Amino acid sequence: MKHLLTSLLLVTFFWNVAYAEPLLETTPVFPQGLNGIARYRIPGIVVTPKGTVLAYSEARKNNSSDWGEIEIHLRRSTDGGKTWEESKRIAHDGPRIEGNPRKVTGGEHEQTVNNPVAIIDRETGAIEFLYCVNYARCFSMRSVDDGQTWSNAVEITSSFETFRNTYNWKVIATGPGHGIQLKNGRLVVPIWIAFGGIGDHAPSACGTIYSDDHGKTWQAGDIAIPNEGEFGNPNESILATLADGRVMMISRNESQPNRKLVTISADGATSWSKPEFHPELWEPRCMASLLWHPSGVLLFSNPHTRPIDAQGKEIPKGRGKRENLCIKLSRDDGKSWSISKTIDPGKAAYSDLAVLQDGTVLCLYEDDNDIDCARLNLDWITTP
Repeated sequence: MKHLLTSLLLVTFFWNVAYAEPLLETTPVFPQGLNGIARYRIPGIVVTPKGTVLAYSEARKNNSSDWGEIEIHLRRSTDGGKTWEESKRIAHDGPRIEGNPRKVTGGEHEQTVNNPVAIIDRETGAIEFLYCVNYARCFSMRSVDDGQTWSNAVEITSSFETFRNTYNWKVIATGPGHGIQLKNGRLVVPIWIAFGGIGDHAPSACGTIYSDDHGKTWQAGDIAIPNEGEFGNPNESILATLADGRVMMISRNESQPNRKLVTISADGATSWSKPEFHPELWEPRCMASLLWHPSGVLLFSNPHTRPIDAQGKEIPKGRGKRENLCIKLSRDDGKSWSISKTIDPGKAAYSDLAVLQDGTVLCLYEDDNDIDCARLNLDWITTP
């Protein structure tokens, strides 16, 4: 009976995916000024096993700067992202950790809570939630009731210490976006470290931290993409499991080709393949998102722009405009991206992807000064 029920659910899922009408609709989630916040940035989104959608972001109270008085805010949706509960502050209810190296005076009174990352543990049903404070310390907390309440935070900064064997970091950051769980239960979170001056976000390199005990402890993996040779300042990275269980990382960088860097690991932590620039994944110097869809395709979102000069020629190692947010589809584990569709042609920057139980895709993204959630399906993506 159990196998019959599973088969029926799979048939229903693929029927809905295959025969749905094209869907694209957008809902505001964190508009500028909500709760008196000057700017919401750095979005992340996950869907719990019960189907609850959790959208979270940095709430930058006074301006849009990466440094300042910053909180983490969360909104829940129980209807697939159509409507949202009230926004509430989560993360770091413990003693304040003040200090802003970007300010000569007054910085000691600011606390920067940054780079939130949620990971769904489908074995326990819990949501593990990681974040940093002042780009210098990392914390973990947990929810067992679909994001309604959260445990006290536990500091896990020590899990980054192994990276000092390669780079004597001054800055650490998780994600941003979301983490993943492998088939063996391992939780994996992309991270980046910077080893310049205190508070400087470059030079940088990226890797992962992982947990094999459901978030109780965290360990450092290998450096996945070093800052050496043609690889310039790899930082904000995204992860997805492929069809055979391997883990793909796609990383933001500042390199000559203006393309995303891609590397693959069997376990999400060690023995990363030699990074390669992907010709179809343009790099405007912006965080992207990556998602394995249960229908068997890989999805990628990012502003699809390149830095060009007045004559239309690409500028090596340039900075593209943050606009024209696109979602791309790959049917061959990211070797090629055969389909690209524009979600928002205007100003758009960071984004994160999640999928509902019926196959509907959610894209939480920065739309100019706001954060919106686009609901779309594969039929919309594949419709010319």
